[in-house]
Amino acid sequence: MKTITRSLVFGCSMLALAGCGAEEIASPGTGGNVIINNPTPTPTPPPTPTGGTVTAANGCPTIADAQGLTDEGTIQGPTGTYRVCAMPARFNTSSTLPYIAGLLYRMPGRVDVGTDGGPAPDASDGLSDTNVTLTIDPGAMVYASGSAFLMVNRGNKINAVGTASRPIVFTSRDNVLGLNNDNSSGQWGGIVLGGRAPVTDCIAPGATPGSVNCERQVEGAAQPAIFGGATPGDDSGDLAFVQIRYSGFVLSGDNELQSLTTGGTGTGTTFNNIMSFNSSDDGVEFFGGYVNAKGLVVVGAEDDSIDTDTGVKANLQYVVAVQRDGVGDTIIEADSSNAFNDSTPRQNTQISNATFILRRTGDQAVRIRGGADYAIVNSVLVDGSNGTACVRIDDAQTIQGANAGLDELGAPRFNSFVMDCATPFRNGSNGGATAAQAKTIFDAGSNNNDALTNTLTMTFINGANENAVAFFNPAGLSNFFENAGFIGAAQNATRFQGWTCDSAAVSFGSNVGACTSLPVY
Repeated sequence: MKTITRSLVFGCSMLALAGCGAEEIASPGTGGNVIINNPTPTPTPPPTPTGGTVTAANGCPTIADAQGLTDEGTIQGPTGTYRVCAMPARFNTSSTLPYIAGLLYRMPGRVDVGTDGGPAPDASDGLSDTNVTLTIDPGAMVYASGSAFLMVNRGNKINAVGTASRPIVFTSRDNVLGLNNDNSSGQWGGIVLGGRAPVTDCIAPGATPGSVNCERQVEGAAQPAIFGGATPGDDSGDLAFVQIRYSGFVLSGDNELQSLTTGGTGTGTTFNNIMSFNSSDDGVEFFGGYVNAKGLVVVGAEDDSIDTDTGVKANLQYVVAVQRDGVGDTIIEADSSNAFNDSTPRQNTQISNATFILRRTGDQAVRIRGGADYAIVNSVLVDGSNGTACVRIDDAQTIQGANAGLDELGAPRFNSFVMDCATPFRNGSNGGATAAQAKTIFDAGSNNNDALTNTLTMTFINGANENAVAFFNPAGLSNFFENAGFIGAAQNATRFQGWTCDSAAVSFGSNVGACTSLPVY
């Protein structure tokens, strides 16, 4: 098995998208809200059957919502023939989409789960919860194209919980038809979870960040989708053993969604074993609220792999983020607030047991700014481009001292974090840390090494040098974390096998197979 080493990337590289800021859930620099109420695209006739082993189901199942599913006939691809069952534009009644062999569910456009219940969990805001839960069973597959996306509104839930051997797959029509390769992306919208936990950068002038009056807008005015409130324990449902492939459709101008977007999700929401593959924007983006996830894989994102913003409190463990050759921006981009860097709640993202592989020559691999609090422990970062600085810390508020009144924990924290980078640090901007100051912050932690020679195999599995690094007990950061007893995402492939898919960027040895093909059970 090969050792990951630095190498120059030759050939054509894609224009890097700028980091997504706090103005809206979209690519940055748009200066406005994302308009995603595009007309439902007219389905293109399927191509000539191409064989395969799957036989189409006889019909669509009956669901609890009276609108039902629409039988759109069959679609053929390399893996066989499938019955296509289109979802309603909005689920008004809690419903289950069962796994049925030879059946695919299609999102015909924006699909809402329930109707927005407002920022308060009661009717004090003039809105009542519709309490709709969309359940998707293990092994079920959902596809979409164009601007279609799934919106879980406040006061409603998603229950998409697959298994290690039968993940739930959200993907594109081209993936079904076998038209994709390892560089395909941007073929549908993605998944958006709205909640009513605290956020910053309120859309209402004069609203207090973190209060019930502080909300943010996912999209434009025609059918606005709003998130935020003052309910930390809010519950938007459960996502586990889920793949989200080929997402990030361009909605208008530079506006795109990413595989998974959260806005103000609360601590009642759970995230475990989620894979983002080839998003044309960020792999995942978390706006405000709380995100606690064990098992997060981001492969081939064309902007940032992990983007966090507007006061989110996130704990992430067992993380693999791998770029495609010459494609992507940063591995990590963090802002707390786009309006005022000392707005509260202040972002505090903490990551333990991660392996990050950068493969694009750019400005930096990790950018922490906007007054965000951040911790990276028990992790490995490799610059495979041999031309990109690993860590940049911007803005004076990001390196200021701890201050309880400002919800401030101090400068970024690093423990048992090792980097294989030709240039470990670069100067920050706006009063942030110089390269020398960033190194001082880094060296203040325990068991850090900014000059490791990595011995990773299979791209993400520890070798001798990684296993020789003393680990840090992350329980001191949060009781969410397990003390894994090692650094990096994994000492073997078992943790990520089954629920992931394989590509040229990274292979997990998954029974599900290649990301370019649908799994066949």
